[in-house]
Formats: sequence, structure tokens, C-alpha cells
Amino acid sequence: MSNPSSPSRPRWFEDYVPGAVHELGTITVNGGEMQEFAARFDPQSYHLDPEAAAQTHFGGLIASGWHTGSMMMRLLALNYLAPESSLGSPGIETLRWPRPVRPGDVLKVRVTVQGARRSQSRSDRGIVQSLIEVSNQNGEVVMTANPANLILCRPA
Repeated sequence: MSNPSSPSRPRWFEDYVPGAVHELGTITVNGGEMQEFAARFDPQSYHLDPEAAAQTHFGGLIASGWHTGSMMMRLLALNYLAPESSLGSPGIETLRWPRPVRPGDVLKVRVTVQGARRSQSRSDRGIVQSLIEVSNQNGEVVMTANPANLILCRPA
């Protein structure tokens, strides 16, 4: 896993500039971890059983979309959201998994800041809207999400 965009200093609301693109690094999909996650949280045959998965329209074992989201979240938390300023998220507008993720895939996470506005009710924070794109080693997009994040403003 690489961390090319890891903040070297605290990142505050003012640092999330609309149009800015952040490359968050890569993470390799481990087949065993993929199956463990599925056994616990998404026990469907195409996530768990290679033989059964081969008989589906996927043609083989694939990751749960929720596992893909969890791997993305790791890179987002480490390389985009700063612990000093991140206040969580009120939600995700859209979430899509246009292509399956398979064991051994190397996923790359890229975030584009789509908007940033100060909170009207709390002057110490703002709302940052982003486009998250997760792609595999072939450059194929395997997941997209449009979250909003609450971010503290830089202290005076």
C-alpha cells in the first residue's frame, strides 16, 4: 500500500479547494481477506465459494462492494481526512460499483473536491463534497461515491 498524498500537516476546511485532485495511494485485494469479510458481512456465494462463483455471470470470485468500500475508506482516512479536523459524514449522495473487484486487483483511490461551503449554523466548520473514484490496475473504475464530509475550519 502506498501513501503519496498523506498530509504532512493538518488539513482544515480551507485546504479542501474545489477542483483539487488527491491521489490517495493503492491497496491490493487479498483473496483470503475478501472471503473472510464476505463470510462475516456479505455471505453470498460469489463472494465466498470459487466454484459456485465460477458458475455465476461474474465467472469467478468477486469482492463484496462493502469490502471495496472499506478498503477505499482506509486510504481516505489515512490520506485525505485529517484527524484534527474531520467530524464525520452526514452521508453519501451516490455509491456505485460498475465493475467487479477480484482477488489480486490493485486498487487506486482518487478524490476530487467538488464543492466546499461553510456551515450556515456552525461557523467553525464546513461541508466538503467530493467525488471518489476507485480504479483497478487496468484503469477500470470499480467504485464511485459522492460523500459529504464535515470539516473544521482552521483555528484562529
